[in-house]
Amino acid sequence: MTDRRNQPLFNDGYWWSNDGLRLHYRDYPGRADRPAVLCIPGLTRNARDFEVLAQRLCGERRVIAVDLRGRGESGYAKDPATYVPMTYLQDVEALIAELALDRFVVIGTSLGGILAMLLAGTERERLAGAVLNDVGPELDPAGLTRIRGYVGKAVWHPTWVHAARALGEANGDAYPGYGIEDWLAMAKRLYRLNSSGRIVLDYDMKIAEPFRLPGNEAGPDMWSAYRAFGERPVLVVRGALSDILAEEPAQRMAQALPSAELVTVAGVGHAPTLDEPEASAAIDRLLARIA
Repeated sequence: MTDRRNQPLFNDGYWWSNDGLRLHYRDYPGRADRPAVLCIPGLTRNARDFEVLAQRLCGERRVIAVDLRGRGESGYAKDPATYVPMTYLQDVEALIAELALDRFVVIGTSLGGILAMLLAGTERERLAGAVLNDVGPELDPAGLTRIRGYVGKAVWHPTWVHAARALGEANGDAYPGYGIEDWLAMAKRLYRLNSSGRIVLDYDMKIAEPFRLPGNEAGPDMWSAYRAFGERPVLVVRGALSDILAEEPAQRMAQALPSAELVTVAGVGHAPTLDEPEASAAIDRLLARIA
């Protein structure tokens, strides 16, 4: 993504995992006197998911959007068994150390939100606040079944319009208000053009192998992980149509922490894009509380 003068809004950065994988992040520059914003995407997504959010926040905040292992421009793991939250957590901790982030706010969508909760326990001194996007300590089995039904299935399309239409057919229930331009934008975030000229999903199909085993979608005790945020500001964003984060556990999340806020995005399922007006305003409120 570039600005009007065709200057890049972000720099590409790389770091190494403990097991030797070269991993990628986008670094959007911002004020050094404020905590950086660390954005972690969902299971099948990548750093491009945060383009609009990062473009809006950068300048005032440094924004770092990561490609987890096996996604985007990050390396693919030799051992699929490493595609689990605890390994992702180690990768993110290695990035935090590499960048010497003294204080940061984490914004996590779905799987990224699970990692945010785990970071509340491992990065107590540096974590200043968090946004959990359509995820919590309890995950709805219906949504997990739906995700297990499609993740890891290799598909390709001859044109971006074909990819957009396929996304619309598969995800229309989650985004009932979307038109073709919205689906095209999502396709550009989720797919890539390969060397054969085919438009393919931008992740290693093997990420599905451990995810299909019950228990590998989160940590062992996620309510304890969530409560580790303590008095830090926490924003829970829930899609009103979500099949991953139900309303009742979302309400309990808001009540469990003294500085938690719950915002529900109308007319959206799993997961909000975070550029919806109510989500944007809530993120701004959270960041305003963090010097």
